[in-house]
Amino acid sequence: MPSDDIFVLHRIIRYISGVAASTFFTEVRVLGGENVPQSGPMIVTATHHNMMLDPVILSSQFPNQRILHYWSKASLYANPVMKYILLSSGNIPVDRKSNDRQKLFKGTFEALAQGHAVALFPEGTSYTEPRIMQVKDGAAWAALEYTKWAKENPGKVRTNQDIVVVPAAIVYTNKSKYRSSVIMEFGKPITMDPYKELFFSDAEGAPRAAAKRLTHAIEKGLVQATVNAPDWDTLYAARMARDILWEKDGSIDLSEFVVITQTLVDLFSTSYVTSNINSVRRTLLEYYSLLQSTNLTNSVLHALPLPRDLDPKIPATLPSRLLTLLIFIRDSTSSLVRLPFFFLPLLVHLPVYIMGRIGARLVEDEEETQAQNKVAFGLISMFMIYPASFFFLWALFWYSSIGALAAAVTVYLFAMYHNRMINVNYEHAKRFIAAWRILIGVWAPKKWDLSLTALSQYTTPSIPKENPWIDKNKNRPTTPTTSSPTSSSVTPTSSPKSSLPNLVPPTPKVGLPAQEEPPARSKRRPPTRRIMRHVLRARVEAVKALASFFDQLEKVNRGGERVKVRASPHLAKAYGGGLNEADVSPVSLDNKDGFELPADEPYGWRYATEVIGFLKSQGAKIPSLRHGRLPVDEDWALSTDAETE
Repeated sequence: MPSDDIFVLHRIIRYISGVAASTFFTEVRVLGGENVPQSGPMIVTATHHNMMLDPVILSSQFPNQRILHYWSKASLYANPVMKYILLSSGNIPVDRKSNDRQKLFKGTFEALAQGHAVALFPEGTSYTEPRIMQVKDGAAWAALEYTKWAKENPGKVRTNQDIVVVPAAIVYTNKSKYRSSVIMEFGKPITMDPYKELFFSDAEGAPRAAAKRLTHAIEKGLVQATVNAPDWDTLYAARMARDILWEKDGSIDLSEFVVITQTLVDLFSTSYVTSNINSVRRTLLEYYSLLQSTNLTNSVLHALPLPRDLDPKIPATLPSRLLTLLIFIRDSTSSLVRLPFFFLPLLVHLPVYIMGRIGARLVEDEEETQAQNKVAFGLISMFMIYPASFFFLWALFWYSSIGALAAAVTVYLFAMYHNRMINVNYEHAKRFIAAWRILIGVWAPKKWDLSLTALSQYTTPSIPKENPWIDKNKNRPTTPTTSSPTSSSVTPTSSPKSSLPNLVPPTPKVGLPAQEEPPARSKRRPPTRRIMRHVLRARVEAVKALASFFDQLEKVNRGGERVKVRASPHLAKAYGGGLNEADVSPVSLDNKDGFELPADEPYGWRYATEVIGFLKSQGAKIPSLRHGRLPVDEDWALSTDAETE
């Protein structure tokens, strides 16, 4: 790889794909950019949960705009023209058929020796799971083998800087949803100093043990910056609780999004924390599933000013027909007032939205591929629309030089205007559609409502299809099996068995019958006229259940007990909790060759009072039933009108 190559093709691809991604996502927030060295050899190990959008986000938003080099098959470099294209776009040849690692990583060594940055996805494949499932050893082997090669070939190394590995966690607020957001966090650089002595050792199995240790450090860095749940039910319940506590889209600071979500995941993983946690989880799951089935969101329903008076001691009621009609008229008028200013950009970009929808439908069972198809199909459409618009405008200026410039500027400003206007109009469109569906649902005769039997297929959350390339048998258990009730008087320095009984019990399987897979759901969306009442009731019941849950949690603490809840180790350390080392067996990851390898980090705990205080400090509006009714504020979901059945 020539050192003076400025990688023109890579920069062009990075710019175009970055623009396409920016039109799909509302914001990409980069955290920990100071952890990325501005120069020197580096291997970036990134999470891989959204197919081709992961390298797009990583490359386009990488600190200091450093060129990232990705692996590609060595056989593609046989043709001289293809070789230039691949090298100029930043790819590195990898001979995957070779058993000799020095030959396997030859192109990687050349890039690192020139001080370049290599980007890898150590999970090996893109997948959709509630947690990080696997981190393979390839990145660790590449870093350690380069360290060895650089020591043996000092004349070939053009930089005096040592190689580092930088973990990069890419987290999507909703990875398949249009106008969602992305958080990309870089961990602290991992140097080779703790591993190279063992790797250089002549002892049998020593290099493998060193690679395993480095892989464990990489995995730890990725886990700390991502959301990891023991199962889908827990993740879905935590998401639903988060959407109720922060009902307005964008009300969570993206810098705290991962920590907030992981805190809720940990909280709903603690099965003993309150007596009603099982029923609360079940209620949250039912509401989450109904929203999932109807393509509605809690934030859109929250934006509608439905009635506020709810007595928590009586069954949930529905808004009146007159009120729903007034809401529909209001949102229709608001949308129509804005439509003239946005109609032309919408009309011109309509093929982009249609093609994106078609692309997503082609991979309905692959959540990690949907956003990629939306962006790719939309980008292809834009490549047709913008040139056609340019030549049409240029023709109006009689194909003059000034006309070409005017046409180009007009198309550019038109595209920028569309991007600036899309967020507000998209939200208004969603509110208009939601108001229309509520109007239909509330005005429809009650006899049209789905029966409880028919409704059951929509109250079970849909679980993404498993990726066949994930070897789940190799995953370590995420939850130790303890079962004693909690104690309020224990401290982290107590005896091993009494320090924190039942810190991390088996996660309860609530809300669903015992079964291998959820029942199959019809591909068709349930009719609005038959399900909307159920959605509205489920929303109110979910808020009431969450209020009851926090009331019980605070009641226990007011009674003098210091309840401890499960916490991920890094959060336990960061927020004044502790680790429950007695509950984790000090078994190494892999002791095949007789070398001691890092054991699983013990699970942690946090005080419930601290968790509640943390959520409130981040803006959570925690509902309560203690005063006989839920808070009103502007949250219609906490209340409904007096139309009885």
